[in-house]
Amino acid sequence: MAFLPVTNCRNVLESRFAMSKRKPLHGHVSRGHSTRVKRPQNHCFACGKDNPHGMHLKFYIDEVKRVAVCNVKLARRYQGPPGHAHGGIIAVILDEAMGKINKLSNVIALTKSMNVEYLKPVPLGQPLTVTGRAQNIVGREHTNLAEITNQAGEVLARSTGLFIAVDVAKMFSKYLGAS
Repeated sequence: MAFLPVTNCRNVLESRFAMSKRKPLHGHVSRGHSTRVKRPQNHCFACGKDNPHGMHLKFYIDEVKRVAVCNVKLARRYQGPPGHAHGGIIAVILDEAMGKINKLSNVIALTKSMNVEYLKPVPLGQPLTVTGRAQNIVGREHTNLAEITNQAGEVLARSTGLFIAVDVAKMFSKYLGAS
């Protein structure tokens, strides 16, 4: 499986501010209306707003370019080598980017496998852009790609992953019914 390059980082950032169809992904918008059904709390380590120890990553979908984008500065608590992110944290971020892009296919898909390439150390405290995109969909199998780039557009880490679409009601019914 060959890695397909993600659209130039600068173009993604420029389009993010110019896009008319930019919208935050599910779980990041405070509804604020008492007439709406209360959603279960989101305790996801990567994106969960209800996880006090989580990363609180916020991805946005660019429907025109068909990418999920997150701008982030990693805090010192994610350190591995001095001044740089731990490899496990890098994998979490890439996995989240690849998972978010499944929203464009209107599915919830779980990671079956992923491969991470650590190309350069990922610095802490500096602006980074995380981009996820779909590569291929065959039935329930979604093959996705993700990259972490620095401000200069250099790719610091990238991944490919295989995600399997699931029936949320069947798989998580015992958790969704509980408050």
